[in-house]
Amino acid sequence: MNKNLALTPPMGWNSWDCYGASVCEREVRGNAGYMAEKLKKFGWEYIVVDIQWYEPTADSTQYHPYAHLDMDGYGRLIPSANRFPCAKDGKGFAKLADYVHSLGLKFGIHILRGIPRQAVKANTPVLGSDKHAADIANINSVCSWNTDMYGIDASKEGAQEYYNSIINMYAGWGIDFIKVDDICSPYSAGEVELVQNAISNCGRDIVLSLSPGPAPLEFAEHLKAHANMWRISGDFWDNWEQLYKQFKLLADWNEHMGPGRWPDADMLPLGHICLREASFGGKGKWSGFTKDEQVTLMSLWCIARSPLMFGGEMTHNDKWTLDLITNEEVLSILKNSNSNRQLYRKDDKVVWTAAGDNDEIYVALFNLNESVQDISIKFSDLGLHGEYMLRNLWSHQNSGMVNSDVRFEFKPHSSKLFKLTKIK
Repeated sequence: MNKNLALTPPMGWNSWDCYGASVCEREVRGNAGYMAEKLKKFGWEYIVVDIQWYEPTADSTQYHPYAHLDMDGYGRLIPSANRFPCAKDGKGFAKLADYVHSLGLKFGIHILRGIPRQAVKANTPVLGSDKHAADIANINSVCSWNTDMYGIDASKEGAQEYYNSIINMYAGWGIDFIKVDDICSPYSAGEVELVQNAISNCGRDIVLSLSPGPAPLEFAEHLKAHANMWRISGDFWDNWEQLYKQFKLLADWNEHMGPGRWPDADMLPLGHICLREASFGGKGKWSGFTKDEQVTLMSLWCIARSPLMFGGEMTHNDKWTLDLITNEEVLSILKNSNSNRQLYRKDDKVVWTAAGDNDEIYVALFNLNESVQDISIKFSDLGLHGEYMLRNLWSHQNSGMVNSDVRFEFKPHSSKLFKLTKIK
């Protein structure tokens, strides 16, 4: 695996939260343009097309069981040209990737592990091998929530060649990021290795993301050796119960986080989401998180250094949402901090800390309770002595000098994020 990729947690946009299975080229281009104009300078760079880009009939958040998929003669899925006009004449995603690259951004796609069931039915040849689809498929290994694919038996001749064939095609299109789904829970170690081997030999730098979670902690070393990021939970949506659970998961995975290998707490369901969800009449909804909860979410993801993948339709962002994801002082923790850890958790009071490049100390305090609570910054717990300037990173305001424990009152589900800079 290329150890020089994803040295900081990847930051980007993924189409799932707003468009489900049905995003089209126009929407991808719109979000790419927005990112280039308003977010790129803050470190946001990936534009990722999520699942079913190869299904011409995809029209919502729902999967169509046993739908026809667009596929080439070697059993490799290709973009549906009715949704992605760039794919006409066998161009795949090359033209769309070129557009994204022209904006100074990077382009990614979602795939499901395995080989299309319709390729197995047609017994298509495997490019670079004398084997065929039926020779490498494990028809007893299927996704529990999608009918498109069979798993691949990693021990079979032709298995590596099939993954080589699809990854080489993606590299030829100019892909920079691949999210492989149905591979992390349950963990398919053999196929993870096939994918990483193919990426390592494709001649292009490609970040590998594995989904969905929860990834098993017992495979932490294998994940760190073969992937750049991996999901630590199931799909994360805009409700407090799920956000509450992410605190423990990020604490459990914290020791395994580092350059090139990032436990992933999943996408940020912020802004305007669920645009293709039938229950919202095709109009979508705004994130169900309160403003306090949105600040808590961003504070946790940044101090725990989870990848940031925005899920909303970015061209609809209001000022609140744009300000939330472009706070340079907060994003600096994600990109530049070290020694990140949960300091303590007691009675739904949670404190995380991290260090900066210039000896500053970051402290995030969270009230996960349903009641108002006081939470302290304890100098003894942080190993601090002397006087420090206390700065609130969300308000961009200095709160004065402190030289001993500091206590704050917190509303339910709220948080504060501070930087402590030594004065003397």
